[in-house]
Amino acid sequence: VQLQASGGGLVQAGDSLRLHCAASGRTFRRYVMGWFRQVPGKEREFVAAISSSGSNTWYPDSVKGRFTISRDNVKNTGYLQMNSLKPEDTAVYYCAADTSDVYSPQLYQYWGQGTLVTVSS
Repeated sequence: VQLQASGGGLVQAGDSLRLHCAASGRTFRRYVMGWFRQVPGKEREFVAAISSSGSNTWYPDSVKGRFTISRDNVKNTGYLQMNSLKPEDTAVYYCAADTSDVYSPQLYQYWGQGTLVTVSS
């Protein structure tokens, strides 16, 4: 599976942004999908994950209620809707797939290249 993240950009605090994760291959629908973010000098941080069917989702407290993960297995695409963005959400955002532990970045098998989200105050 190859993943390509897109949709990042420069926004102001309070704005919304929707990230896309386009996947190649028919096996995407079998995998858990996750989003992570990273700023220079820090570890990659879990942002959201969704089960293969889309029936289960996971979020850390830092984004719960503001971010929504979803997926369209027909289109082989995952999404991250980000609302009420804050300057501390600024990071490179990565999508990933296929894991046995949604919270651990080192266990994901496939990664996209990342898309930069910058939130100005």
